Amino acid sequence: MNQYLEPAALVVGLDAGGTRTRALLADARDGRPRGEGTAGPGNALTVPVPELTDHLTEAIGRAVPESLRGRVAAVAGGFAGAARSPADEPGRVRARAALATALGRLGIAPRSVETYSDIETAFAGAPGHPADGLALVAGTGAVAARIAGRDLVATSGGDGWLLGDDGGGFWIGRAAVRAALRAADGRGRATVLAAMVGGALELPGDVLPREGYGDESDLRWTAAQRAAYRAQLLPAVMDRAPTHLAAYAPLVSRAAEEKDGVAEEILREAADALVGMVAALAPLEGEPLVVTGGLLAPEGPLLTSLSERMARLGLVIAPVVDGCDGAVALAREALD
Repeated sequence: MNQYLEPAALVVGLDAGGTRTRALLADARDGRPRGEGTAGPGNALTVPVPELTDHLTEAIGRAVPESLRGRVAAVAGGFAGAARSPADEPGRVRARAALATALGRLGIAPRSVETYSDIETAFAGAPGHPADGLALVAGTGAVAARIAGRDLVATSGGDGWLLGDDGGGFWIGRAAVRAALRAADGRGRATVLAAMVGGALELPGDVLPREGYGDESDLRWTAAQRAAYRAQLLPAVMDRAPTHLAAYAPLVSRAAEEKDGVAEEILREAADALVGMVAALAPLEGEPLVVTGGLLAPEGPLLTSLSERMARLGLVIAPVVDGCDGAVALAREALD
């Protein structure tokens, strides 16, 4: 750290993901946290710039009291949907514009403002703040990346909810709804997901299968109920934004805990998809693999199975909560 840095200097690290934006205020000298704030989604490609600006303003404003805003010397943000290079990459351009406006609104004028992909900041937050290795993000979306010299040099997956993100929260939530529909029309196996999804969409109780719906589904769910279920579930889904399907991913975890076979299979397929993303980057035995995102959190539904699969590739995973600690580390580094 720069020896001439004023003792009271502060930095802000941001993690702007598909579900939320989190800001962390920390001491510039030792990285000690001083405050934090959260707001709505921060994906630089899918969230309109005015809305992204509002979310950044809210998160940073909550993290940094007005009395401390003049002491912020550096800000670093990791954004889903953005890349570090090239300089004119659309996500980066949008992220930088929104962040500059948000800081201006708050009266924060740091010496350094940098934007990164959320993958780069997550990787930088691993123990020891490594500069080279692999990262895997599995939250609403999913992407694996190779990091070299702190820069993202290759990715696998991360193609968004419409074209990819296999194994991510949206993919799992969509699989839950698809399984419920197939159970209702007879194409799929019986699953407790049918009742769970219907309940989450607030369908009337008289069209839902009874609690404990299982192998004797025909005795618990009449043909008329099945037809009514489908007729009401489809409009309920279509009335919401497509990305709202990610909200049903936790239902799959709950159903798997109840030993529901369909839910267990969905999670197995999700873990396989994530492994495939990492394998596509030609991992080297022993190199770090930093993982983050709700699906890979310490209590996340895919962490154990992913750890077992990664061990077969000679990789030991290092989970991090999000990219805030890494963003703080990068902000502090910018002041050197």
